[in-house]
Amino acid sequence: MIRRPFPRSLAAGLLTTGLLLTAGCGAEVEPAADAEPDTVTVSNCGKDVTYTRPERPVAYDVSGAEKMFALGLAEEMRGYVMNALGDPSIKGSPWREDYAEVERLGTERITREIVVDAEADWVLAGWNSGFSEERGITPALLDKVGIASYLHTETCWDYGDKSVDATPLEALYTDLDNLGKIFGVEKRADELVTELKGRVAALKKTWPAEGDPAKVFVYDSGTDQPFTAGRHAAPNDIIGAAGGTNVFGDLDKGWTTVGWEPVIEAAPEVIVIIDYADQPAKDKIAYLKSLPSLKSVPAVKDDHFLVMSYGDAVSGPRNVTGAEDLGRYLRSVGR
Repeated sequence: MIRRPFPRSLAAGLLTTGLLLTAGCGAEVEPAADAEPDTVTVSNCGKDVTYTRPERPVAYDVSGAEKMFALGLAEEMRGYVMNALGDPSIKGSPWREDYAEVERLGTERITREIVVDAEADWVLAGWNSGFSEERGITPALLDKVGIASYLHTETCWDYGDKSVDATPLEALYTDLDNLGKIFGVEKRADELVTELKGRVAALKKTWPAEGDPAKVFVYDSGTDQPFTAGRHAAPNDIIGAAGGTNVFGDLDKGWTTVGWEPVIEAAPEVIVIIDYADQPAKDKIAYLKSLPSLKSVPAVKDDHFLVMSYGDAVSGPRNVTGAEDLGRYLRSVGR
Protein backbone atom coordinates (compact mmCIF):
# COMPACT_ATOMS: atom_id res chain seq x y z
CA MET A 1 0.00 0.00 0.00
CA ILE A 2 1.39 3.42 -0.93
CA ARG A 3 2.17 5.54 2.09
CA ARG A 4 0.08 8.66 1.67
CA PRO A 5 1.35 12.07 2.76
CA PHE A 6 -0.41 14.07 5.47
CA PRO A 7 -3.56 15.73 4.15
CA ARG A 8 -2.96 19.43 3.58
CA SER A 9 -5.64 20.28 6.16
CA LEU A 10 -3.76 18.31 8.83
CA ALA A 11 -0.44 19.80 7.80
CA ALA A 12 -1.94 23.28 8.04
CA GLY A 13 -3.27 22.49 11.50
CA LEU A 14 0.11 21.27 12.69
CA LEU A 15 1.78 24.37 11.27
CA THR A 16 -0.68 26.65 13.08
CA THR A 17 -0.11 24.76 16.34
CA GLY A 18 3.64 25.14 15.92
CA LEU A 19 3.30 28.90 15.40
CA LEU A 20 1.18 29.24 18.52
CA LEU A 21 3.72 27.30 20.59
CA THR A 22 6.54 29.45 19.27
CA ALA A 23 4.59 32.60 20.10
CA GLY A 24 3.99 31.24 23.61
CA CYS A 25 7.74 31.05 24.13
CA GLY A 26 8.08 34.80 23.72
CA ALA A 27 8.83 35.06 19.99
CA GLU A 28 7.03 37.75 18.06
CA VAL A 29 5.22 36.01 15.22
CA GLU A 30 2.95 37.62 12.66
CA PRO A 31 -0.49 35.97 12.57
CA ALA A 32 -0.61 33.58 9.64
CA ALA A 33 -2.99 34.56 6.89
CA ASP A 34 -5.59 31.98 6.03
CA ALA A 35 -4.14 29.87 3.24
CA GLU A 36 -6.22 29.82 0.10
CA PRO A 37 -7.32 26.28 -0.75
CA ASP A 38 -6.14 24.77 -4.02
CA THR A 39 -9.21 25.24 -6.17
CA VAL A 40 -9.85 25.09 -9.88
CA THR A 41 -12.97 25.38 -12.02
CA VAL A 42 -13.48 23.05 -14.98
CA SER A 43 -16.45 22.22 -17.19
CA ASN A 44 -17.86 18.76 -16.52
CA CYS A 45 -20.87 17.59 -18.52
CA GLY A 46 -21.67 21.17 -19.53
CA LYS A 47 -21.54 22.57 -15.99
CA ASP A 48 -18.76 24.66 -14.47
CA VAL A 49 -17.65 22.92 -11.30
CA THR A 50 -15.16 24.30 -8.78
CA TYR A 51 -13.03 21.67 -7.09
CA THR A 52 -10.77 21.84 -4.08
CA ARG A 53 -7.69 19.72 -4.70
CA PRO A 54 -8.83 16.18 -3.72
CA GLU A 55 -6.95 14.54 -0.87
CA ARG A 56 -8.69 11.15 -0.76
CA PRO A 57 -9.88 10.45 -4.33
CA VAL A 58 -11.52 7.19 -5.34
CA ALA A 59 -11.81 5.97 -8.94
CA TYR A 60 -14.15 3.39 -10.39
CA ASP A 61 -13.24 0.71 -12.93
CA VAL A 62 -10.45 0.69 -15.51
CA SER A 63 -11.59 4.01 -16.98
CA GLY A 64 -11.19 5.88 -13.72
CA ALA A 65 -8.15 4.10 -12.33
CA GLU A 66 -6.03 4.29 -15.47
CA LYS A 67 -6.75 7.93 -16.22
CA MET A 68 -5.40 8.62 -12.74
CA PHE A 69 -2.46 6.24 -13.06
CA ALA A 70 -1.47 7.60 -16.48
CA LEU A 71 -1.19 11.07 -14.92
CA GLY A 72 1.09 9.76 -12.17
CA LEU A 73 -1.55 10.16 -9.47
CA ALA A 74 -1.42 6.70 -7.87
CA GLU A 75 0.12 8.07 -4.67
CA GLU A 76 -2.67 10.63 -4.40
CA MET A 77 -5.43 8.00 -4.40
CA ARG A 78 -7.41 6.64 -1.47
CA GLY A 79 -8.32 3.62 -3.58
CA TYR A 80 -10.23 2.23 -6.51
CA VAL A 81 -13.22 -0.06 -7.05
CA MET A 82 -13.32 -2.58 -9.88
CA ASN A 83 -15.56 -5.50 -10.69
CA ALA A 84 -13.67 -8.79 -10.66
CA LEU A 85 -14.58 -9.17 -14.34
CA GLY A 86 -11.89 -6.60 -15.03
CA ASP A 87 -9.08 -8.62 -13.43
CA PRO A 88 -7.54 -9.74 -16.75
CA SER A 89 -7.34 -6.06 -17.71
CA ILE A 90 -5.24 -5.43 -14.61
CA LYS A 91 -2.83 -8.23 -15.51
CA GLY A 92 -2.32 -6.77 -18.97
CA SER A 93 -2.16 -3.15 -17.89
CA PRO A 94 0.97 -1.00 -18.20
CA TRP A 95 -0.03 0.31 -14.75
CA ARG A 96 -0.36 -3.07 -13.03
CA GLU A 97 2.21 -2.00 -10.41
CA ASP A 98 -0.04 0.94 -9.50
CA TYR A 99 -3.00 -1.41 -9.22
CA ALA A 100 -0.95 -3.51 -6.79
CA GLU A 101 0.03 -0.51 -4.67
CA VAL A 102 -3.29 1.34 -4.46
CA GLU A 103 -5.95 -0.17 -2.22
CA ARG A 104 -8.80 -1.95 -3.96
CA LEU A 105 -11.94 -0.97 -2.07
CA GLY A 106 -14.37 -3.34 -3.78
CA THR A 107 -14.61 -6.08 -6.42
CA GLU A 108 -18.13 -5.36 -7.59
CA ARG A 109 -19.89 -2.08 -8.38
CA ILE A 110 -19.07 1.14 -6.60
CA THR A 111 -21.56 2.17 -3.92
CA ARG A 112 -22.13 5.23 -1.78
CA GLU A 113 -21.37 3.09 1.29
CA ILE A 114 -17.93 2.17 -0.08
CA VAL A 115 -16.85 5.74 -0.70
CA VAL A 116 -18.31 7.02 2.58
CA ASP A 117 -16.60 4.24 4.56
CA ALA A 118 -13.33 5.07 2.77
CA GLU A 119 -13.75 8.73 3.81
CA ALA A 120 -13.31 9.71 0.17
CA ASP A 121 -13.57 13.38 -0.71
CA TRP A 122 -13.84 12.96 -4.52
CA VAL A 123 -15.06 10.20 -6.83
CA LEU A 124 -14.36 9.57 -10.52
CA ALA A 125 -16.88 7.45 -12.45
CA GLY A 126 -19.21 7.51 -15.44
CA TRP A 127 -22.96 7.93 -15.71
CA ASN A 128 -24.57 4.48 -15.72
CA SER A 129 -21.07 3.07 -15.47
CA GLY A 130 -20.62 3.76 -11.78
CA PHE A 131 -23.01 6.58 -10.96
CA SER A 132 -26.67 5.58 -11.16
CA GLU A 133 -30.00 6.68 -9.72
CA GLU A 134 -31.06 3.04 -9.35
CA ARG A 135 -27.93 2.15 -7.38
CA GLY A 136 -28.18 5.21 -5.17
CA ILE A 137 -24.85 6.81 -6.02
CA THR A 138 -25.04 10.03 -8.02
CA PRO A 139 -23.11 13.31 -8.00
CA ALA A 140 -26.07 14.98 -6.27
CA LEU A 141 -26.31 12.34 -3.54
CA LEU A 142 -22.56 12.42 -2.94
CA ASP A 143 -22.63 16.20 -2.73
CA LYS A 144 -25.12 15.92 0.14
CA VAL A 145 -22.52 14.03 2.18
CA GLY A 146 -19.67 16.37 1.25
CA ILE A 147 -18.07 14.27 -1.48
CA ALA A 148 -17.20 15.89 -4.81
CA SER A 149 -17.37 13.97 -8.09
CA TYR A 150 -16.31 14.05 -11.72
CA LEU A 151 -18.11 12.24 -14.54
CA HIS A 152 -16.32 10.74 -17.53
CA THR A 153 -17.07 13.05 -20.44
CA GLU A 154 -17.77 10.02 -22.63
CA THR A 155 -20.96 9.46 -20.62
CA CYS A 156 -22.21 13.08 -20.58
CA TRP A 157 -24.43 12.49 -23.63
CA ASP A 158 -26.76 10.53 -21.33
CA TYR A 159 -26.56 12.77 -18.26
CA GLY A 160 -28.23 15.99 -17.18
CA ASP A 161 -29.16 18.31 -20.02
CA LYS A 162 -27.22 16.04 -22.40
CA SER A 163 -25.64 19.08 -24.03
CA VAL A 164 -22.16 17.56 -24.24
CA ASP A 165 -21.71 15.30 -27.25
CA ALA A 166 -17.94 14.81 -27.60
CA THR A 167 -16.65 11.85 -29.55
CA PRO A 168 -15.09 9.17 -27.31
CA LEU A 169 -11.48 10.15 -28.04
CA GLU A 170 -12.26 13.86 -27.66
CA ALA A 171 -13.92 12.97 -24.35
CA LEU A 172 -10.79 11.11 -23.24
CA TYR A 173 -8.56 14.09 -24.02
CA THR A 174 -10.98 16.40 -22.17
CA ASP A 175 -10.89 14.20 -19.07
CA LEU A 176 -7.11 14.02 -19.01
CA ASP A 177 -6.87 17.82 -19.37
CA ASN A 178 -9.45 18.38 -16.63
CA LEU A 179 -7.89 15.88 -14.25
CA GLY A 180 -4.54 17.53 -14.86
CA LYS A 181 -6.03 20.84 -13.70
CA ILE A 182 -7.89 19.36 -10.73
CA PHE A 183 -4.76 17.61 -9.41
CA GLY A 184 -2.21 20.25 -10.43
CA VAL A 185 -0.42 18.11 -13.03
CA GLU A 186 -1.28 20.14 -16.12
CA LYS A 187 2.13 19.63 -17.74
CA ARG A 188 1.89 15.85 -17.45
CA ALA A 189 -1.65 15.91 -18.83
CA ASP A 190 -0.64 18.06 -21.77
CA GLU A 191 2.28 15.76 -22.57
CA LEU A 192 0.07 12.68 -22.38
CA VAL A 193 -2.66 14.11 -24.59
CA THR A 194 -0.06 15.26 -27.13
CA GLU A 195 1.46 11.77 -27.15
CA LEU A 196 -1.89 10.04 -27.63
CA LYS A 197 -2.92 12.40 -30.42
CA GLY A 198 0.43 11.87 -32.10
CA ARG A 199 0.00 8.10 -32.04
CA VAL A 200 -3.48 8.39 -33.55
CA ALA A 201 -2.12 10.67 -36.29
CA ALA A 202 0.65 8.17 -37.03
CA LEU A 203 -1.87 5.33 -37.17
CA LYS A 204 -4.00 7.18 -39.70
CA LYS A 205 -1.01 7.32 -42.05
CA THR A 206 -1.18 3.51 -42.31
CA TRP A 207 -4.72 3.49 -43.72
CA PRO A 208 -5.13 2.06 -47.23
CA ALA A 209 -5.01 4.77 -49.85
CA GLU A 210 -8.12 3.51 -51.61
CA GLY A 211 -11.36 1.70 -50.87
CA ASP A 212 -14.06 1.97 -48.23
CA PRO A 213 -13.14 1.44 -44.56
CA ALA A 214 -13.41 -2.11 -43.28
CA LYS A 215 -16.76 -2.83 -41.57
CA VAL A 216 -16.23 -3.87 -37.95
CA PHE A 217 -18.67 -5.31 -35.43
CA VAL A 218 -17.93 -5.22 -31.70
CA TYR A 219 -19.17 -8.26 -29.80
CA ASP A 220 -19.12 -7.73 -26.07
CA SER A 221 -21.53 -10.44 -24.94
CA GLY A 222 -25.08 -11.74 -25.28
CA THR A 223 -26.77 -14.71 -26.91
CA ASP A 224 -30.40 -13.75 -27.58
CA GLN A 225 -29.24 -10.23 -28.40
CA PRO A 226 -25.63 -9.13 -28.83
CA PHE A 227 -24.30 -6.34 -26.64
CA THR A 228 -22.25 -3.95 -28.76
CA ALA A 229 -20.88 -0.42 -29.07
CA GLY A 230 -22.81 2.54 -30.45
CA ARG A 231 -21.29 5.87 -31.42
CA HIS A 232 -20.81 7.10 -27.84
CA ALA A 233 -18.74 4.08 -26.72
CA ALA A 234 -14.95 4.08 -26.96
CA PRO A 235 -14.73 1.30 -29.60
CA ASN A 236 -16.47 3.57 -32.11
CA ASP A 237 -13.43 5.87 -32.15
CA ILE A 238 -10.98 3.00 -31.70
CA ILE A 239 -12.33 1.48 -34.91
CA GLY A 240 -12.31 4.82 -36.68
CA ALA A 241 -8.71 5.57 -35.70
CA ALA A 242 -7.69 2.11 -36.92
CA GLY A 243 -9.16 2.84 -40.34
CA GLY A 244 -12.40 0.92 -40.05
CA THR A 245 -16.04 1.82 -39.52
CA ASN A 246 -18.26 0.62 -36.70
CA VAL A 247 -21.30 -1.09 -38.25
CA PHE A 248 -23.42 0.31 -35.40
CA GLY A 249 -21.76 3.70 -35.28
CA ASP A 250 -25.00 5.38 -36.31
CA LEU A 251 -26.76 4.30 -33.10
CA ASP A 252 -27.15 7.21 -30.66
CA LYS A 253 -26.09 4.97 -27.79
CA GLY A 254 -23.08 3.97 -25.76
CA TRP A 255 -22.96 0.24 -25.04
CA THR A 256 -26.26 -1.24 -26.16
CA THR A 257 -28.07 -4.35 -27.39
CA VAL A 258 -29.08 -5.01 -30.99
CA GLY A 259 -30.65 -7.93 -32.82
CA TRP A 260 -28.76 -10.60 -34.74
CA GLU A 261 -30.58 -9.70 -37.95
CA PRO A 262 -29.02 -6.21 -38.10
CA VAL A 263 -25.60 -7.83 -37.58
CA ILE A 264 -26.21 -10.14 -40.53
CA GLU A 265 -27.44 -7.25 -42.68
CA ALA A 266 -24.38 -5.16 -41.76
CA ALA A 267 -22.06 -7.91 -43.07
CA PRO A 268 -19.04 -7.03 -40.93
CA GLU A 269 -15.64 -8.03 -42.28
CA VAL A 270 -14.00 -8.14 -38.85
CA ILE A 271 -15.44 -8.88 -35.42
CA VAL A 272 -13.79 -7.44 -32.30
CA ILE A 273 -14.30 -9.71 -29.29
CA ILE A 274 -14.16 -8.03 -25.85
CA ASP A 275 -12.35 -10.28 -23.38
CA TYR A 276 -13.60 -10.68 -19.77
CA ALA A 277 -12.65 -12.84 -16.82
CA ASP A 278 -15.82 -14.94 -16.88
CA GLN A 279 -16.36 -14.91 -20.64
CA PRO A 280 -13.24 -16.17 -22.42
CA ALA A 281 -12.84 -14.84 -25.93
CA LYS A 282 -12.37 -18.33 -27.38
CA ASP A 283 -15.81 -19.32 -26.10
CA LYS A 284 -17.40 -16.25 -27.65
CA ILE A 285 -15.76 -16.95 -31.00
CA ALA A 286 -16.89 -20.56 -30.85
CA TYR A 287 -20.43 -19.41 -30.12
CA LEU A 288 -20.52 -17.00 -33.05
CA LYS A 289 -19.21 -19.71 -35.36
CA SER A 290 -21.90 -22.09 -34.12
CA LEU A 291 -24.78 -19.84 -35.18
CA PRO A 292 -26.14 -21.00 -38.55
CA SER A 293 -27.49 -17.51 -39.22
CA LEU A 294 -23.97 -16.04 -39.11
CA LYS A 295 -22.36 -18.51 -41.51
CA SER A 296 -22.64 -16.04 -44.39
CA VAL A 297 -21.21 -13.08 -42.46
CA PRO A 298 -17.80 -12.29 -44.02
CA ALA A 299 -15.99 -12.03 -40.66
CA VAL A 300 -17.23 -15.46 -39.57
CA LYS A 301 -16.70 -17.05 -42.98
CA ASP A 302 -13.13 -15.71 -43.19
CA ASP A 303 -12.33 -16.27 -39.49
CA HIS A 304 -11.52 -12.57 -38.98
CA PHE A 305 -11.71 -12.11 -35.21
CA LEU A 306 -9.62 -9.77 -33.08
CA VAL A 307 -9.63 -10.20 -29.30
CA MET A 308 -9.49 -6.88 -27.42
CA SER A 309 -8.96 -6.47 -23.69
CA TYR A 310 -11.78 -4.87 -21.75
CA GLY A 311 -9.14 -2.44 -20.52
CA ASP A 312 -8.48 -1.27 -24.08
CA ALA A 313 -12.17 -0.99 -24.95
CA VAL A 314 -13.44 1.31 -22.19
CA SER A 315 -12.64 5.02 -22.02
CA GLY A 316 -8.99 5.47 -21.06
CA PRO A 317 -5.44 5.95 -22.33
CA ARG A 318 -5.34 2.36 -23.57
CA ASN A 319 -7.92 3.20 -26.26
CA VAL A 320 -5.03 4.23 -28.50
CA THR A 321 -3.30 0.89 -27.90
CA GLY A 322 -6.53 -0.83 -28.88
CA ALA A 323 -6.69 1.25 -32.06
CA GLU A 324 -3.08 0.42 -32.92
CA ASP A 325 -3.68 -3.30 -32.41
CA LEU A 326 -6.83 -3.20 -34.54
CA GLY A 327 -5.04 -1.17 -37.21
CA ARG A 328 -2.27 -3.77 -37.44
CA TYR A 329 -4.88 -6.52 -37.69
CA LEU A 330 -6.81 -4.75 -40.45
CA ARG A 331 -3.62 -4.27 -42.44
CA SER A 332 -2.75 -7.95 -41.93
CA VAL A 333 -5.99 -9.01 -43.61
CA GLY A 334 -5.60 -6.54 -46.44
CA ARG A 335 -7.81 -3.85 -44.97
